[in-house]
Amino acid sequence: MAPRQRATRRLPTIRHGAASGLHRLSRLAEGRKPLAIVAASCGIALLGGGVAAASTIAFGQHQVGTESEGGLQISSDQVIKPIGDRLMTPFGKIMGSTVSPDGHFLVGTSTDRSVDLQVFDLRTYKPVAAAGTMAATSFSSAASSAGYGTMAYQKISDGSVGQDGPVFSPDGKFLYEPVATGIVRYPFNGDGTLGAGTTISIPTLGGKQALTAGMAFSPDGSTLYAAVNGQNAVVAIDPATGTIKRTISTGIAPRQLTFVGTTLYVSNEGGRQAAPGEATMNSYGTQVPADPNLGTSTTGTLSVIDTANAAAPVSAIDVQLHPTAMYLDGSTLYVANTNSDTVSVVDTAENKVLQTIATQPWAPSQVGYEPTGITMQGDHLLVSLGRANAVAVYKVDKKDPKDPASYIGLLPTDYYPGNVTAVNGQIVVTNVRGIDARGPELSFDKGQGTSVATGHGTHSTTASLTRFTLPGDEQIKEYTATVSQQNGWDGSSVKQATAAEAAKIPAVAVPKRLGEPSAIKHVFLIVKENRTYDQVYGDMKQGNGDASLAQFGAKVTPNQHALASQFGLYDNTYDIGTNSAEGHNWMMQGDNPAYTETSAGEYKRSYDTEDDVLGHQRSGFLWTSIQGAGNTARNYGEFDSEEGKPAGATWQNYYCAATSTMAGGDPSQLFTPSLQMHAGSAIPSLNDITDTNAAPFDTAVPDIYRYATWKQDFEKNGPKNFQMMWLSSDHTGGTADPEAQVADNDLAVGKIVDEISHSQYWKDSAIFIAEDDSQNGADHIDGHRAPVQVISPYAVHGRTVSTYYSQINMVRTIEQILGAQPLNQKVAAATPMFDAFTTKADMTPYTTVRNQVPLTEGVKTAPACGLDTLGQTGAAADAVNASAAQAAAVPAPMQTTAKQWEDWSEQQHLTGNGAKEDYANPNLFNRWTWYQTHRWQSPYPGDAKIYGPNDVPGVPAGSTDHDD
Repeated sequence: MAPRQRATRRLPTIRHGAASGLHRLSRLAEGRKPLAIVAASCGIALLGGGVAAASTIAFGQHQVGTESEGGLQISSDQVIKPIGDRLMTPFGKIMGSTVSPDGHFLVGTSTDRSVDLQVFDLRTYKPVAAAGTMAATSFSSAASSAGYGTMAYQKISDGSVGQDGPVFSPDGKFLYEPVATGIVRYPFNGDGTLGAGTTISIPTLGGKQALTAGMAFSPDGSTLYAAVNGQNAVVAIDPATGTIKRTISTGIAPRQLTFVGTTLYVSNEGGRQAAPGEATMNSYGTQVPADPNLGTSTTGTLSVIDTANAAAPVSAIDVQLHPTAMYLDGSTLYVANTNSDTVSVVDTAENKVLQTIATQPWAPSQVGYEPTGITMQGDHLLVSLGRANAVAVYKVDKKDPKDPASYIGLLPTDYYPGNVTAVNGQIVVTNVRGIDARGPELSFDKGQGTSVATGHGTHSTTASLTRFTLPGDEQIKEYTATVSQQNGWDGSSVKQATAAEAAKIPAVAVPKRLGEPSAIKHVFLIVKENRTYDQVYGDMKQGNGDASLAQFGAKVTPNQHALASQFGLYDNTYDIGTNSAEGHNWMMQGDNPAYTETSAGEYKRSYDTEDDVLGHQRSGFLWTSIQGAGNTARNYGEFDSEEGKPAGATWQNYYCAATSTMAGGDPSQLFTPSLQMHAGSAIPSLNDITDTNAAPFDTAVPDIYRYATWKQDFEKNGPKNFQMMWLSSDHTGGTADPEAQVADNDLAVGKIVDEISHSQYWKDSAIFIAEDDSQNGADHIDGHRAPVQVISPYAVHGRTVSTYYSQINMVRTIEQILGAQPLNQKVAAATPMFDAFTTKADMTPYTTVRNQVPLTEGVKTAPACGLDTLGQTGAAADAVNASAAQAAAVPAPMQTTAKQWEDWSEQQHLTGNGAKEDYANPNLFNRWTWYQTHRWQSPYPGDAKIYGPNDVPGVPAGSTDHDD
C-alpha cells in the first residue's frame, strides 16, 4: 500500500524535528533490588537514587518504521541499527533456535504467523525451509512476496510451539521440535528441508500438558532428555521409538538442559518447590514461592540429575530468578538469570556458584535487561540482553572462573535478541522481533457498513538473524555508546531533586525531575482494548490519519473525538504489545517480561499473566511503585483475574441496571445479589486496592455498567492519588454488535471524564486513556499506533501533538507526577510526556456527547427495559428499533452456520468468570466479526464463501490466539 500523505493540519502542532526516509531492508555496516550479587567486576556502578528527564526526547517526531541517522524507529522507545548483516523473515517471532552439528543450518521455532519452524542456511545466509499450519498456497504467496520464493514448506497440524527451541540429533539427521503435548521428530535433509514429522507423545497429567521446553541428548546419543515444563519434570526418551524410559521430578517450570558428562543440569524458571506455610502464587497449577505483597517469584534453581544412577537423589543449586539459558565451557556452566538480570557462574565439579555477573549495563536502573542467551568466543562471554537490543560482552578467566569477569561493552542488535551463538568464526544472533511489525499488511473489517481496512497490524510480526565478526575490545566500547543512544540511556538522568531544591521550585503538571512538586494530585488511568489510531481517529483532519481506515470514526466515538479536539490529539503514540497478553503487562509493569515475550509461544501455560507469578518482574507494578512513593491507589478491574460474576447475570441485566441508574434510578440496583461482582486479584497488593464491585474483562458486561459502579464509589469516597480502570467493550465480540460495543465504550469514557471534570477534584487531576494494545485494526503508519488521550486542566488544549511517545512514556509520566521510582530501565530511560501539558490551567469541564449508535444494536434478545432508541420517541423510536432488529437478524440459510459461530464464541473466554481478552484466534475472530457486521450475507474478503469456525482454510479447529 502506498504511503499516505500527512493531512493538512488545522490545529497548532508541536514539532521537534521531522523523521526522514523509509526503511529499506539491506546489509548494514553497523523497585526491588535483585538478589545479592555474589561477585562481579563489570565496570558498572549500581547506583541508587531517582531518575530525572531522560533522553528518548531525541526521537523527536520520528514515526515507527522510518529511519534516521540513529537507526530504524520501533514501537518500544528504541531505534535499531545492528552491527553486521541482517537477514529478515516476515514469518513471525522466533522463540528459540539451535544450530546443526556441522554449523550449516540454524532452525528456529516461531509463532504469530502460523509458521512454526523456520530453517536458515548459514552458508548462503538465506531461509530455505519452513513448516506450519498456514495453508501451503498462502505460504507460497507470502514467501514469494518476501523474495524467498524457493523456500520448501511442509503443512503440519500441530501449531503449539513449545517453551524453547528445537534440538538436532548428534549426527544432524533428525530435528526434534518441542510442542505442547510432546515432541515432533523430523528427518532433516542435507539441503535443510524437513521430512514428514512423527509425534512423540508425552501424556497429560492432572490436566497439565507437557509444554515441552529444552531438550538434550545423552553423551552417547542413546537417550533424548526433554524438559516437561508444564509438569515440573524431565523425561528420558528413546529417540527412535519415542518410548518414555524414565520421568524425573525437577524444580518448577524446567526450561533448558545441559549435560556435563552423565550429569544433567536443568534450569528451573520457577525455582524450587514451596516449603510448608510459605507464601506462594500459582503458575500453571503449581504453587510457586512468591513475595507475599508483590506476587513475584522469589527463587531460581538448577536441578542436578545423575543420569547414570537412577537411584541417586536429584539435588539443586540455588541461582537467581528465572534461570533460562545455559552455556557450558569445560566444567564451568554459565546460567542466564533472566528476571534478576544476572549470569551465575557455576563450578560443575563442586556444584556451587563461583560468582554472579551483573548484566545491568546502565547504572540508573538494575531491572529489565533480560539476559536470554549465552555463548563464548575465546575468553569473551557474550550475553544477549533482550530488552536492551544488545549483546553484552565480558572477558572471563577460563583457567580460574571465580576470578571476577570484566565488562567490555555492548554490541547493537535488532529487536529483542533471544539467542546468540558462535558458529563458523562468527556471532549469530536470533532476534525475536526483527524489525518490529513491518511484515505483510493485514485486513480488518470491524464497523457496521464500513469497507475493509488494509494496513499495518501488530500481527505483522517479523524476526531476523544478524551476524558479525566479533570486534576488538576498543571497538566494542565504541559500540556501547551507540546502544546507549538507541535506548535513550543518558548518564545525566541519575539526578533527583533534593528536598531543599524541591521546596524552591513551583509546582507544575509534570516535574522535570523526580522529587519536584506536581500541580496534579489525582491521576486516573483508563485502559481499553485493541484499536489503532486510524481506526478511531483516521477521520480527524487535524491529525496524520487515513479516513478510509476509520471504522469507528466520529459517529461511533463522538466522545473520543470531542475529547481529542478539546484536550489534544496525539497522532504519534504507540502501544508496544502484539496482543493483550503483552499489552496489559506494558501498561502495568512498563515491560512485557521475558516469560511472556519469549517462553510462552503457544500460550498454553498462561495467556495473560494477571494470575501467573512467572510473568511478573521483580520490581513490581505501577501501583506498587506509586504506593512506594507514599501515595494511595484504587483499582477498578484492571489486571484483575477474578470476576466473581453471579451465575445467570446477562448483558441485558447489566444494561438495564446501568441505564436506569444513569437516568436517576436507585443506584442500589447495580449491586443486587443477581448482578454484584466479587472481583479480585491473585496479586496481594492489587487485591488490597481492588473495588470488588468493578468488573474486569467480560464482553457481556457493558462499559456503562462499569462507569455506573465506579461513579458510586467516586462520589462516596472520592479519588485516591492513583486509580485505574479497565473498560473492555471496545474489544468487541460480546452481546451487542461491534460498533455498538465501541459506542458503549465511548459513552462510558465520556461520562467518566464528565464526572471528574465537574467535580471538586478536577483542578488537580489528570486522566490518561490508552488501549492495552492495537492489534484489532489497521493503521497507515504502523499497527502499533494507537488512540491515546491526556485530559486535564493542564493538558495542551486544542493542539495536535506529534511527538513520538509510547505506553512506556505514559507510565513514566504517571510515575513522574506522583514521585514514584521508574519500574525498570525502559521506564527510567523514557521521557515523560512533557509536550502533553502546559503550565496554565484551563478549568473548562467536559460535557458528555450522547451516543449516536444504539447500544443495543445487534442484540438478539431485547433487554427487559427496552432497546436503546437514542432518546427518540414515536415513529423515530420505531425506526431505530427496526434497524436494531435487522442488525440482529440472521438470514434463514445462514442460521446453522451462525449457530456454529455462536457455539464457538462461547468457548473463547469472552465472558464470565475466567474471561480472557484476545484468547480467540484472530483469523477466526475477524471472520466472526465480519459476518456479524455484514449480517451474514457476505464472505470474508478473499474467502470463497461464509465458513463455519471449523472450516476456515489454514486455521486448525480449536485454534486460539497464538496460532495466528
